Amino acid sequence: MGEKKQALLWRFADAVEKILETPVIWFREKIVEPNRKVYPWYHQKFRRVPTIDECYTDDYVCIYEANVQYQKDRMVDSEIVAILRNRYEDCVLYNQDFKACDHLYEILEEASADWCAKHADLGPLPDAREAFMKQKHRMVWERRHGPVGSGMKEVPEI
Repeated sequence: MGEKKQALLWRFADAVEKILETPVIWFREKIVEPNRKVYPWYHQKFRRVPTIDECYTDDYVCIYEANVQYQKDRMVDSEIVAILRNRYEDCVLYNQDFKACDHLYEILEEASADWCAKHADLGPLPDAREAFMKQKHRMVWERRHGPVGSGMKEVPEI
């Protein structure tokens, strides 16, 4: 008799589960999923705010947004360099050979040089205006002397 009670109990539990679960499954499959936009969170793209050169000098909200955007970009660039450095260090530790990791070292050096060209020497609390001025001064210097690191071009004699 105990087995019969247990079988009835299981059948009752299955019936209750079907009664409670069926409308929920129907609602999810027929209403929620067809109307949901498939957008993975790790590929979400936020709109870019105007850069500091697009802001008026008295538009403090635009300047603030440009500074916040610059801080986000700086953090992303710093994390990219840190990830590349960790990959290179892991490769060296795993292989015990620097030659096997030369390709990672070249990528790391290029990313570090790009980071330094954009963010280095700006002090502890850089803002978008300082970074923009650094970029402008670099472009003026390159126009006069050629690309940085290529040696100064010859000054023509008059």
